Amino acid sequence: MDYLLSEEQKMIRELTRKIAVEKIKPVAAKYDQSEDFPWEVMEILAQSDLFAIFVPQEFGGTGGGVLDLCIATEELSRACGGIAVCYAASALGTFPIILFGNEEQKKKFLPDLASGKKIAGFGITEPEAGSDASAIKTTAKKDGDHYILNGLKHFITNGGDAQTYTIIAMTDKTKGARGASAFVVEKGTPGFTFGKKEDKLGIRASSTRELIFTDCKIPKENLLAREGMGFIVTMKTFDMSRPGVAAQALGIAQGALDVAVKYSKERQQFGKSISSFQGIQWMLADMATQVEAARALVYSCAKEIDAGCKDVAKDSAMAKLFASDVAMKVTTDAVQILGGYGYMKDYPAEKFMRDAKITQIYEGTNQIQRGIIALQLIREMAK
Repeated sequence: MDYLLSEEQKMIRELTRKIAVEKIKPVAAKYDQSEDFPWEVMEILAQSDLFAIFVPQEFGGTGGGVLDLCIATEELSRACGGIAVCYAASALGTFPIILFGNEEQKKKFLPDLASGKKIAGFGITEPEAGSDASAIKTTAKKDGDHYILNGLKHFITNGGDAQTYTIIAMTDKTKGARGASAFVVEKGTPGFTFGKKEDKLGIRASSTRELIFTDCKIPKENLLAREGMGFIVTMKTFDMSRPGVAAQALGIAQGALDVAVKYSKERQQFGKSISSFQGIQWMLADMATQVEAARALVYSCAKEIDAGCKDVAKDSAMAKLFASDVAMKVTTDAVQILGGYGYMKDYPAEKFMRDAKITQIYEGTNQIQRGIIALQLIREMAK
């Protein structure tokens, strides 16, 4: 389908597709096995100005938007969801600064993030605060010209490798969700350390670690917006970033479909390629239709955000929900089409399936997305 992309967006798609095919696809299995952070690929993305595409021009970016990010993330994920999320998670950590940073904060942090000199991470999840984000226990206590952070974040993408983090912490526990605030914390700050690297089912090229704060002292200037705005910062950030997760899921699904179509043309059974069998054809047709439907929803939502639409929570949740469910369905069917070979690590189908699963879980589980969608529908009907 023709999504009427701009010339700049077509260039982003061509560039990221070329990087995915030439630089990521040949090393995807290696990074999946070693779990090393793909710094060499991140450097290529930085040199290609891909970290700049969603950052305003006045702060070192190219002035693009969420659709630009989705296009890039989709193409990178088509080769490796794990490597792609290292890139996309930096956008997640950068969005709060773009959305809520003051002029001084933007000038201080955004140029290095736009250039790829530094990458970002976002920290809200804790051992007892996953879907219930209001249950966070990490605290930030005002002390003169500083805040003192104490607590633990876990399952943080880019944890330990990112240099700049947006962290949500409680500044007033008595106010519940309204007592949370958002801070920028830099790697190397005394009292800020990292836990073990998690051994994951999928997206194994990306690093997932605990962030540990022990009397971590940061300047008061690192507070985003104002005290008590932490969950507004989080929700507005997720509204912008969830289409990026959806684009990751979309790329994974497209990559699995590519593998399934190629294999079906090469695999011979009963004297003919299995692509000639109606059962396989119908599976491929359903997979292709589901992928294209997901793409239409993701791109439409991203365009809404870039156009300045304010109430995008429902559409953003729909994009993330639908695309990630499609990713699991399509990758599972790809494994089925490859049969025994689909189950073997010598072929990429099983990796796509493993990588797809996380897209139904992080940045709000799909059950949470359904809740967001339903509540918005109910509110709309009440008007």
